[in-house]
Amino acid sequence: MKTLTALATQPIPAPIPVSVVIPTLNEADRLPACLDSVRWAADVIVVDAGSSDATRDVARAHGARVIEMTGRTIGAQKNQGIAHARHPWILSIDADERVTPELEAAIARAVSSPSAAAFRVHLFNHYLGAPFDRGGWARDRHVRLFPSHWRWTEQRVHERLIVEGPVADLDGRLAHDSYRDLAHQLAKATTYARWGADDLVDRGVSVRWTHLVLRPVWRFTKTFLFEGMWREGARGFVFCAVHAWACFAKYALAWDLRRRAQSTTVSDAPHAADPVPLLSPHRMPAAWRGARHELHHAGPLRRADGSARAAGVFRRDGA
Repeated sequence: MKTLTALATQPIPAPIPVSVVIPTLNEADRLPACLDSVRWAADVIVVDAGSSDATRDVARAHGARVIEMTGRTIGAQKNQGIAHARHPWILSIDADERVTPELEAAIARAVSSPSAAAFRVHLFNHYLGAPFDRGGWARDRHVRLFPSHWRWTEQRVHERLIVEGPVADLDGRLAHDSYRDLAHQLAKATTYARWGADDLVDRGVSVRWTHLVLRPVWRFTKTFLFEGMWREGARGFVFCAVHAWACFAKYALAWDLRRRAQSTTVSDAPHAADPVPLLSPHRMPAAWRGARHELHHAGPLRRADGSARAAGVFRRDGA
């Protein structure tokens, strides 16, 4: 009885004066754990991009304010949530992340006596059922606690926070389960590749063969070898391979978007050439240019028996 009385008289901890901003789209299954991990926050805002599941109902049931916002980027969702914040400090997290008790305590100390303009958080990444604790993702840190007058960029992919002052690191970890399974990672990579292609087209980037060949190879080499993801074994290899494929898909989709747009423009022109050649004479290696020149001036294709352009074994005139 004394124990129950003592518990009843203990003061309830005051909420930490932080506005938590969470962008969502169809996250009804993962959002509850995220919201449970920030019950200590004085203000929680979920900015939903038009979910077709119960995401908004789940958010309201957990006491979060819900803002509906469709047709915009993730960065725009975050900025919209910040604009509605009630407190001078923002904690920006995703629905697939959870604040650990150690991080909660570090946040409380930081906002009560800040030592920097903003704070980085160390992510504890999980992938395909196990944590990444040896490769590059084990060292993953991002600025997540910052003042409410800061904003995110609003490009479609990889929005970034516009940092306006010194940044310090927080103790504790932010648990992160980015993908439900491998199929979800592939679907997400495809979506991000499409968005990334749109960004490239908007910026007027002309896709070359080097983008399609060298950049995916460098992406895999950089993450798997130089950043140490090989230490994660098969999971590290699969993770890096999917990211390299997404890099290729982004540039291939951007090339195709420009090709189709420009082909529509010149479709009525006689003998119109491919408007977006991947291997134009100015882009291909010198040896390839020489071979192309020889083929161009070698005369019409003929079969070995002299008939022109029929299926089979061909030779050039004069061969």
